[in-house]
Amino acid sequence: MINLHFFSRAVQVNQRALRAVLLLAALQLAGIVRADNIDAALAHPGRPAADLKRDTLDHPAEVLRLLGVKPGMTVADVLAGDGYYSEILSYLVGPTGHVLLINNSAFDKWGEGRDARLADNRLPNVQHETVDLNAMALAPHSLDAVLLIKVYHDLYWVDPSGTWPKIDVGSVLDQLAAALKPHGVLLLVDHSARKGHGSSDATTLHRIEEDFAIKDFKSHGFTVVAKSDALRMPLDQRDQISYKQPMLGKTDRFVLVLRKK
Repeated sequence: MINLHFFSRAVQVNQRALRAVLLLAALQLAGIVRADNIDAALAHPGRPAADLKRDTLDHPAEVLRLLGVKPGMTVADVLAGDGYYSEILSYLVGPTGHVLLINNSAFDKWGEGRDARLADNRLPNVQHETVDLNAMALAPHSLDAVLLIKVYHDLYWVDPSGTWPKIDVGSVLDQLAAALKPHGVLLLVDHSARKGHGSSDATTLHRIEEDFAIKDFKSHGFTVVAKSDALRMPLDQRDQISYKQPMLGKTDRFVLVLRKK
């Protein structure tokens, strides 16, 4: 014997599911719902094997989704080193966009693999610039977004050997604010220092305190608009150097998106 009530409910459920599928398809055709282009960028053919390995530590998809990079944007990857993020950004902004891979002379020396990454016009929308951070000469209101990935603490690093130049941090932040378009955004990722330590661990441990960073950027016209726990490591005691074993890839890192007022 057929259970008419059950049959009727099943038909109603199927109709609702069908309507949902049709609505999603209509939204996609209208351009309201789009596929995630970050996944496509990370799956781009020819990305170096070292980058794919780094993906497992840096979780770039989770981090970059906060930034909202779109085709046609101009983005600066500051102290980009070998250009790991610059390459991902090049795919996100597309042929009508532009990526500035910015280093000072010290970071150029440490950016192993960058020359191969950029050789033979491999990333035609990426422009490598070597600058004095105290005078970057960025065009006013020219940038949609800026990245500072695990390098903000280096602005406070004091190197007794003299290989790292003295940096006027306030000037750097003011230059970035001036270069961003109104309501432009800055992605900040760095190794967490212990609470109350401010920038004092920048030289010894290459870490900086999140609360200090927020106050620092706020004093230069930025406001926090998003945070992420994607790179949190609760077991990190924050008392060991960030870029060496045993903490390499295991540090607690804060992730902030700040918007220019």
